[in-house]
Amino acid sequence: MRRVITYGTFDLLHVGHLNVLKRAKALGDHLTVAISTDEFNRDSKNKSSIMPYSDRAALVEHLMSVDQVIPETAWDQKIRDVIEHQIDVFVMGHDWAGKFDFLKDYCEVVYLPRTDGVSTTEIKAYIHSSPIILSPYSRSSARN
Repeated sequence: MRRVITYGTFDLLHVGHLNVLKRAKALGDHLTVAISTDEFNRDSKNKSSIMPYSDRAALVEHLMSVDQVIPETAWDQKIRDVIEHQIDVFVMGHDWAGKFDFLKDYCEVVYLPRTDGVSTTEIKAYIHSSPIILSPYSRSSARN
């Protein structure tokens, strides 16, 4: 069995996420997705998510292309994840090209092109520039 892993926040799930996950799964038989926890995003990435980790993980784990979801809690967990999950292929978007080449000692590293014209950053910018829309998440601790 050929095992693949990818990492991300997967906030505001969109077609770009679906495309990268579908292409990642096509590289193997089993796809593990490591999703950044709220604490990791806040403390290490200096960003916050609209949806809490539990909701993001639930959405991603129910996608047909995804076989397993694990939490991403630290930058340095990737080597450990590759070894523990017996990963053959590590996949990230092309905007990370070269940054994970240190994993080539452990597995194949592939940088996939992102979907043109869609990104969570652009969606958030559009939402922030639009009239206020109340959602269940606007009242939750996810915005903290």
